[in-house]
Amino acid sequence: MGDIRPATREDARAAAPHGRRAVVAALMLSMALAALDSTVVSTAVPQIVGDLGGFSVFSWLFSGYLLAVTVTLPVYGKLSDTFGRKPVLIAGAALFLLGSLLCALAWNMGALIAFRVVQGLGGGALQGTVQTLAADLYPLKERPKIQSKLSTVWAVSAVAGPGLGGILAAYADWRWIFLVNLPIGAVALWLIVRHLHEPRREPAPSAGNAPARARVDWAGALAVFACGGVLLVALVQGGVAWPWLSWPSLALFGTGLALSGLVVVVERRAAAPIIPGWVWRRRTIAAVNLALGALGLLMVAPTVFLPTYAQSVLGLEPVAAGFVLSVWTLSWPLSAALSQHVYRRIGFRDTALLGIGAATLILFAFPFLPYPGAAWQPALLMLLLGAALGLFQLPLLVGVQSTVGWSERGTTTASVLFCRQTGQTIGASVFGAVANGVLAARLGGAGDLDSVTRALDAGTAPDVTRHAIAGAVHAVYLGAACAAALAFLVLLCVAPRRFPVLTE
Repeated sequence: MGDIRPATREDARAAAPHGRRAVVAALMLSMALAALDSTVVSTAVPQIVGDLGGFSVFSWLFSGYLLAVTVTLPVYGKLSDTFGRKPVLIAGAALFLLGSLLCALAWNMGALIAFRVVQGLGGGALQGTVQTLAADLYPLKERPKIQSKLSTVWAVSAVAGPGLGGILAAYADWRWIFLVNLPIGAVALWLIVRHLHEPRREPAPSAGNAPARARVDWAGALAVFACGGVLLVALVQGGVAWPWLSWPSLALFGTGLALSGLVVVVERRAAAPIIPGWVWRRRTIAAVNLALGALGLLMVAPTVFLPTYAQSVLGLEPVAAGFVLSVWTLSWPLSAALSQHVYRRIGFRDTALLGIGAATLILFAFPFLPYPGAAWQPALLMLLLGAALGLFQLPLLVGVQSTVGWSERGTTTASVLFCRQTGQTIGASVFGAVANGVLAARLGGAGDLDSVTRALDAGTAPDVTRHAIAGAVHAVYLGAACAAALAFLVLLCVAPRRFPVLTE
């Protein structure tokens, strides 16, 4: 399919500003749902387990959702380029709402995990298509405004999720965690159906001058889904459900590598591959994919380990510990919104280099905080880190979306989000192993981070344990700083200094 003609696209943007505002409202609601459901279940686990049982497998409530979202991103990206954003977004929202309803009706832990996977299958469409539509609706000069709004919604929803889940579980019932999605999602779905009108696109003519039929690489989609699922299960469960060098880990990684080879073979033969080769052959897209993969990796340090540090080392209550983390939701969107004034002067790449360079220094500074220290010290670093990452992420996303036409934008956006999600999965596994290794070395080979923090909560661990936890989190932050430095080098060495932006 060819790109929309510039005049047609501009006419569509200018024709109905009220309709565009309604669509933006739907996008923000959809983004809020996807972000909330990544975290809202965490504080309701005791009530869910108490009602349904299944304590030994409850971690799959998070892992199943994450896996489904991640492995479907490339598929939905290609489908949106083939059939348009609207049908993909409607189908994803409907599937997400169906999964939410089924979760609320779950009768045991196995059913709840299966229905969370259904939710994730819809969540993958919400995440990728929302970001792509934001670029479709706004020209380059206005794009930072909508992207910063979506960043704000994502950050606030992700941080508010645990608190909302805890309140609903404590004062209502854990099933309301999923039921509240229904009215919000229904409003978003109605706004999309009513107000989103995509220009008609004529398919490219075939050799006989007849319009070519849209082809979907279902074999490639299945191969990508299977390969991603196996490798992500290996990463999520390795070192948790079984040791890294045990036969389940080796079998999963071996199967994943074999499926990776199958994906390459299938995609090379496909007429319209789910993951086309140009995603990695074009320097700009490849560099942004790798850089935002490193962003997903480094974000694990604050989002996963900082709350533990705040409670176990600083002695804060959960609400105060959450505030230490949440301050970056103030600076990140503000910095992202202001980044346009920087990249218009020095370019997308150099703005991102400025942001990730500052983030590297901030992450390196964390291990030098005094012990035990005051809460304002890590909070200040998080405020600065949010500002640095706002300068880093948004210029790369806006820049890479501006280098492709409509017919490639969904695939490009999905590849970027897929790499970021995969980076987070890898980061959780790698940094978890690092933290547990440091704890084992400092405590004489006893315990992991979860068991040690539970002992601290019960008041049965000595002060040396707090020192060990501080050392473990410091090691994780050093690893995150290395990931930021890697992103800096990738942009410096791989990305072109000036992105090849298409003229609208």
